[in-house]
Amino acid sequence: MQIARVVLAPVAAILLWVALPAAAAVTLPPAQAFFNRPLFGGAVISPSGKFLALLNSHAGGRSQLMVADLAARSAKVIANFQDADVTSVQWVNDRRLVFESANVNRSASDSVLGLAMFAINRDGSGMLQLAVDAPGMELKNKASAHLMLARRIVLLDYDGARNSNIAYFLEPRQDGPHENAYANLWRLDTSDGSHEMVKGPEQATGWMLDKEGNPRLATTYARGKVAIHLRSGEQQWRTLASFDRRSGLPPFSPLGFGGGDTLYVASPRGDKSALFRYAMGSGQLEAEPLLALDGYDFSGKLVVRNGKLLGVQYLRDGVGAQWFEPTLQAMQADIDQQLPHTINVLTLAQEEAAPFVLVRSYSDTQPERFYSYERATARLSNVGASYPDIRPEQMGMQQEVRYIARDGLEIPAMLTLPAGKRKNLPMVVLVHGGPWVRGSQWGWRPDVQFLASRGYAVLQPEFRGSTGFGVKLYKAGWKQWGLKMQDDLADGMQWAVAQGIADPKRVCIAGASYGGYATLMGLINNHELYQCGIDWVGVTDINLLFSPAWSFPDDVSPDSKRYTMPELIGDPATDQAQFAATSPLKQAQRIKRPLLLAYGGKDRRVPIVHGTRLRDAMGASNDSVEWIEYPDEGHGWREPANRVDFWTRVEKFLNKHIGAGAKTE
Repeated sequence: MQIARVVLAPVAAILLWVALPAAAAVTLPPAQAFFNRPLFGGAVISPSGKFLALLNSHAGGRSQLMVADLAARSAKVIANFQDADVTSVQWVNDRRLVFESANVNRSASDSVLGLAMFAINRDGSGMLQLAVDAPGMELKNKASAHLMLARRIVLLDYDGARNSNIAYFLEPRQDGPHENAYANLWRLDTSDGSHEMVKGPEQATGWMLDKEGNPRLATTYARGKVAIHLRSGEQQWRTLASFDRRSGLPPFSPLGFGGGDTLYVASPRGDKSALFRYAMGSGQLEAEPLLALDGYDFSGKLVVRNGKLLGVQYLRDGVGAQWFEPTLQAMQADIDQQLPHTINVLTLAQEEAAPFVLVRSYSDTQPERFYSYERATARLSNVGASYPDIRPEQMGMQQEVRYIARDGLEIPAMLTLPAGKRKNLPMVVLVHGGPWVRGSQWGWRPDVQFLASRGYAVLQPEFRGSTGFGVKLYKAGWKQWGLKMQDDLADGMQWAVAQGIADPKRVCIAGASYGGYATLMGLINNHELYQCGIDWVGVTDINLLFSPAWSFPDDVSPDSKRYTMPELIGDPATDQAQFAATSPLKQAQRIKRPLLLAYGGKDRRVPIVHGTRLRDAMGASNDSVEWIEYPDEGHGWREPANRVDFWTRVEKFLNKHIGAGAKTE
């Protein structure tokens, strides 16, 4: 089948500027409407396409597991708990499911989460406990006692045949290059709990199943090198490719198996990666890509049935789809006509003749809603809404923008404007964590829309070092913490002022993790640009990342500190002068603007010592510092009450310093 290279229009260009009315003079939704758990946690379609597994909150507030019969238009609760929530679910076959439970109303302490895994039939019978991961909890199914782990097991998802009782689980190990990166793979029979470990390459960090549901590909990491291995016999593995992880240029990244000898991969094509076919036997890429996204690296999900590529769901500024089958093109067009102002993501069942399709629908102003689509009648039926108390007309409208940094580098950013407002606005420069990730995409997000609902413009720069926009932008961020990465944020703020969007006297910088570090450096390097800063779980000194000084270990391995961090961040043996010049902790006395600091007592990524040392170092030199500590939280806020508390404090802080309550000169 010949598939031509496709150039796709940005999502926001199509959808963003559909006119919405200005917000009415009514009470704004409270913080709880944004930061409590969603009332509807999602849906998963069965292999036959006749049933949906649903995560839905019941009257007591706990998330329960339901199964809906789509033809009969009926649903039944098959699992719920008084002291735990059903948090995820996957179909093993059309009759049996596996689900995970946890106490999401509690924070990060391992002793209270109560993680557990179960198998169950779709009618609620045959429930079998597979694993438990909390001290003091009893594993009732002794046949699976080996899965009682120090942390947790992870169900391996895949897009392939589901016609047996077999499921695969990853058993994370503590000796990997990142938190729990090395992973043993277990094959488990969900009917009786019998199990066996899959033999594969040593130091595996990831696994991929083929379309028959068998382990076929594994990724390993050792001494700074990544290798991709293919199983060519019953227990025989051969290396397809290997590369130095520090280069940021893997020859390819596997995405999924096609028919016969075909593996679909993302591979570099100039500055950006694209989607290619890869012949596993010869080790050759096809000369031309199947799909290239102008301005973006390829990122997406393949839809393959019976070895045939039916379509690709991709990410540009937002999610889109390219279907190669005329019937699927027509289906997408019909659904988009019925739901004209949203992105509508289709999930097909495994059986090609399935009577129903699952639709996930959302926009910048509308949180996720789920529908079933009956193919014979073209009828959409509502399944559930994640945040039903959110009113789209009160939300902000988004658009991806691009501005030029002072050295000429193009910087992408997501801009969100409050409903009905365009000019001279108070603005929050919201800096993503990572930093080697993509920070935003078009769609509704609680933190961004909470700020927009309160009247703030929100700018989310994809500063150098961010991924998803090509190698040039990514590599330009190496060893630039507090330097050019910081300049990109300041240049974005000044671009927004020059456009008339932001009031230069009412701008705050904010972020978590690396974003918290960038917030602090913004107040040091560019104190004249920002009126205030908000740092939660932020790094305060690069040396602390390499040489922790707290009573329990962090989650960054010696391997990563030796092979990866010196290249991306800096070498503690040779870059100490740069580390000192870009350390908020060492320059704490220069932070004079109002600052909100928040940290978790059980954070292993950025332990609380980062925050307490900075707070103490500022001492009396800044009397406008607010300190928040959540003793049982980790690297971010898991407990809904803590999320509501934090963002309520953020709202008051912003109002005081750049909002309606701010003193004007």
